Amino acid sequence: MLVVVVVRTRLAERAGDVLTSWVERLPPRLRRYLPRELVGFAILGAFTFAVDLALLAGLRSGTRLPLPVAVSLAYVAAFGLNFVLNRTVNFRSHAPVGGQFARYAIVIAFDYLFTVGITSGLSALGLDFRLARLAAAGCVAVFTYTASRW
Repeated sequence: MLVVVVVRTRLAERAGDVLTSWVERLPPRLRRYLPRELVGFAILGAFTFAVDLALLAGLRSGTRLPLPVAVSLAYVAAFGLNFVLNRTVNFRSHAPVGGQFARYAIVIAFDYLFTVGITSGLSALGLDFRLARLAAAGCVAVFTYTASRW
């Protein structure tokens, strides 16, 4: 069991290095405003957002679920993935998950309300649900990063 944990930890660290090591080659002035954790957070966020959109599109085309339900299911799956990836690959945390997850749950509760509300509201106004979801993501990205650091 210990061997599996060590291997998994090394793979996560290596993946984090692959994602963000290029930041070290930036000029020092720029590097000061672009920390590796921010870059990793943005890359992993973009990836899990793509997962979110793919799930949402699949749920909308393959089921008759109402938009808020489809948004909710895709959101929960993508944010769960985002939590695991950021915890292991980006922030490389080995702390007990309980406290981190409790704080993260508070952050995603607010994100979730904004996401479903903005997506549903803009869609009700006639905007395509994919564009509405993009707009919602833009509204919560800065809050999520800031709150995830806390």
